[in-house]
Amino acid sequence: MNEDMTIQNKLFEKTFFWMFLGLLGSGILAWYTYSSGLFMDILLGDYFNVLLIVELLVVLIFSLLFKKLPPLVVGILYFVYSMINGVTLSVIFVVFELNSIIYLFAISALIFAALGFIGYMTNKDLTKWGTYLSVFLIAGVVLSLVNLFILKNTTFELILDWLILALFFGITIYDINKIKLLQQEPAIDNDKIHIYCAMQLYLDFINIFLRILSIFGKKRN
Repeated sequence: MNEDMTIQNKLFEKTFFWMFLGLLGSGILAWYTYSSGLFMDILLGDYFNVLLIVELLVVLIFSLLFKKLPPLVVGILYFVYSMINGVTLSVIFVVFELNSIIYLFAISALIFAALGFIGYMTNKDLTKWGTYLSVFLIAGVVLSLVNLFILKNTTFELILDWLILALFFGITIYDINKIKLLQQEPAIDNDKIHIYCAMQLYLDFINIFLRILSIFGKKRN
C-alpha cells in the first residue's frame, strides 16, 4: 500500500512539474508576443487563425496517438502546444488590464488547487462522470461557436461562460481523480504518463482562468 502511494505521489509530482513548465512557457511567450509587438504582426499578417488551426492539430495528434508515440515525441508535442498557446494567449494583454490578469490568474490558481484537493481526496469512483462531462463540453463548444458566429448575444455569452466554468470545475476534479487510476493502466508507458496528465491539467487550468478572466476581467478602455 505504501509503495503504491509512493508511486502515485511521484506521478503527481512529475505531472504538476510539467504542468508548471507548460504554463510558465505559455506565460512568458504570451507576454513577449504582446510586449514586442509581434502580436500585431501576427494579426495584420492574418496568421492568428493559422496558429489556432495548428494548435488544434497538435492537440488531436497528442490525444489520438499518445499511446503509440515515444515519450520524447509526446514531450515535444506538449511543449509545442504550450508555446503556440502562449502566442495566441497574448490577446488577453490587448483586451484586459495587466493588474486584472495577474489578480485573476492568482484567484484561478487557488480555485484550481482547491478543486485538485477535492479530486485527490475523494474515494468515490468518478469514472461515470467522463461521459457526461464530454457531452456537456461538446455542447458548450457548439453553443459558443453558434453564439460567436450567428447569435452574437453578450448575455448568452456570459451565461455560457458561467456554465462552462462550472463544467471545468467538474472536469478538474474528475481529471485529478483519474490520475490516481492511470498508474494502473498497462497500455500506457510509465515514462510518458505524467506528460498526458500534465496536458489534461494544463488545459483545465487555462480554461478556468480564461472563463474567470472573461467574467470578471477589467477591460482596457
